[in-house]
Amino acid sequence: MSSALTTPPDAPPSTAPATPRETLIYTIAGLLRGIRHVAVGASSPIPAAGAMLCRALAERDGDPRVRLSILGSVQHNFFTNGSVELFDCAGQGRIDAFFLGGGQIDGRGNVNLVGAGPYPQSKVRWPGSFGSAYLYFTVPRVILFREEHSPRVLVDKVDFISAPGVSEEGVYRTGGPKALLTSMALFDFDPGRPGFRLRSIHPGHDLSEVRAATGFTFQADDSPAVTPPPDAETLALLRGRVLGELSETYPAFADTLRAETAEAGALQKEEALHK
Repeated sequence: MSSALTTPPDAPPSTAPATPRETLIYTIAGLLRGIRHVAVGASSPIPAAGAMLCRALAERDGDPRVRLSILGSVQHNFFTNGSVELFDCAGQGRIDAFFLGGGQIDGRGNVNLVGAGPYPQSKVRWPGSFGSAYLYFTVPRVILFREEHSPRVLVDKVDFISAPGVSEEGVYRTGGPKALLTSMALFDFDPGRPGFRLRSIHPGHDLSEVRAATGFTFQADDSPAVTPPPDAETLALLRGRVLGELSETYPAFADTLRAETAEAGALQKEEALHK
């Protein structure tokens, strides 16, 4: 079945400025550039949209084909036995990129998916680690993604290590974190330190705001770069083909993105009237 879909008839006009979530999706597509196969876990609509945009951009630019495995999707997932095949592919080196989130992420790239507070007397319990540690060790390009950017999530030290960001010398490991993306900023991960370095801040935010909302220390330039939004051609692709594809797995979220874009367009028109 072809992945190309026509633009939905109710798609918002592509002249509206990029919304914050569209910038996140575009940033994810850039982080995935050059990969062959990206897997996306369940309940991950923004990473899924970023992977779809990466594939669409690769096809547009004549780059090598990008394969998607989006758990929970029928059209965009060639696995038939769920996570079993995902882990097999990862162990064989056939998945280039994956996404991990967490209730807590610390400055060493450790991820906590178990709960807040001293384990096992955690005050709050989350779904659990599942295969996060395995994928963290085997997938070369793991992107940490959490839309919420706050000291509650980005902590100095996680309460429980579901998946370690780095390993001791002598531990064989082909995978690990490459970047951390939030609603405020994009960080690169340096396993040698280990720690994060701020690459760019999203439009509408500044360095002091990012520092105040981050529970761990990180390196940054005095005047960090601004995360670039998608250009008009990429926005049209995102709001047309990509949203059409996303609707198969995440219809409610696709509608939310359309509503946000329509709101941005209405605000743009209102501001133009008052100039």
